[in-house]
Amino acid sequence: MKITIVGSGYVGLVTGACFSEVGIDVQCVDVNQTKIDNLKKGIIPIYEPGLEDMIIRNMEKGRLQFTTDLSKAIKGSDIVFISVGTPPDEDGSADLKYVLQVARDCGKYMTDYTLVVTKSTVPVGTSKKVKKAIEEELQKRNVVIPFDVASNPEFLKEGAAIDDFLKPDRIVAGTESARAEELLRNLYKPFTLNGHPIIFMDIVSAEMTKYAANAMLATKISFMNDIANLSEIVGADINHVRKGIGSDERIGNKFIYPGIGYGGSCFPKDVQALIKTAKENNYELKVLQAVEEVNQNQKSVLFHKILNYFDGDVMGKNIAIWGLSFKPQTDDMREAPSLEIIKKLIDAGAKVHAYDPVAITEAKHHFGDTIAYYNDQYETLIDADCLAILTEWPEFKIPNFNIIQKLLKTPVVFDGRNIYDAVEMKKNGFEYFCIGVKTAGQLLNHKAALAY
Repeated sequence: MKITIVGSGYVGLVTGACFSEVGIDVQCVDVNQTKIDNLKKGIIPIYEPGLEDMIIRNMEKGRLQFTTDLSKAIKGSDIVFISVGTPPDEDGSADLKYVLQVARDCGKYMTDYTLVVTKSTVPVGTSKKVKKAIEEELQKRNVVIPFDVASNPEFLKEGAAIDDFLKPDRIVAGTESARAEELLRNLYKPFTLNGHPIIFMDIVSAEMTKYAANAMLATKISFMNDIANLSEIVGADINHVRKGIGSDERIGNKFIYPGIGYGGSCFPKDVQALIKTAKENNYELKVLQAVEEVNQNQKSVLFHKILNYFDGDVMGKNIAIWGLSFKPQTDDMREAPSLEIIKKLIDAGAKVHAYDPVAITEAKHHFGDTIAYYNDQYETLIDADCLAILTEWPEFKIPNFNIIQKLLKTPVVFDGRNIYDAVEMKKNGFEYFCIGVKTAGQLLNHKAALAY
């Protein structure tokens, strides 16, 4: 089987690499010549554990190729995956111009039956637009070539995408013909041999499934952050509350960790797009509107804890930051809470010393020389007035607290991910502030935070 994947970003690269890993011939297409040239040299534009080795290995085997020539790649392909970006417009809706351009190109270049599959995250109803765009191009050519469209949303977690693809919880496929279903069933057979299900449904339901899944996870996060803020006000410990509710199998213990809000390329964009889709259909998703509002407010909570500790004035203070990416095991900073927190610190006159295991290069695109970057987590602490943890990287979880205490001007830690134990931190001589746990004398003024 031969497949073409259009778009060599995060989803496209992971998809192409994993399909080639099981012996499928894959051509990844992108309009960016520099990106393609670098990929041919084994230079990967994103950080994802295991991806670089997999790409290089399969290129050497001849199963994975990179090109800018879609017209050549599509010839002889059984399936074409559309994996281009769908950035949000100003109104929150997904911008489909790249998706529809690929659809038109498919109509221009296909010579035999082709299954065109939308892998990008797209609003409900997009496949109808894709089908129409292909049909219009075929009409311009005055040819009749059979084709099908399908929806095959991805459910990859950044930082664990390879395992997610090779050992999926489920594979969702929306089809409208037996031929399309059979093609996708054969394509995914290597990934279902261990019992992982492939769930076939209509295309509209598949498109909705993707958005509903991300919206549900985002809802759990915002709900816990809302409860964490209330717990702090009334004197409850959110860490105990989390364990108490997480033991209920109806709720589960995933995505109920309090923190400083969700970020990344999926949750913020998909929640906004689903809200927009509802409005276009004269329906209001009130729960998701609240989810988005809570998340945006949560990104300011740790900043206000820092500001309150320094009596409302951080002018000239050196703030050490551990963690810049929106989550561990990725360099992705899209919608990361660190962007909001660091901007507020800079605007308030603080000096930021930042460290992240892999996201420093990406951070420079956002902050330039307005903050100081370090290659060692402990160097950030030299002459710093406090430490703030914004990403729960594994290497931050059991640091050398003696070194931290010696290097900081004052032993105070603001933990935006609740990775330390408050009692132990106090025993070790630290002033410690986290999310959802009331600390004597240093209670966050949540009304001020929400109004900021």
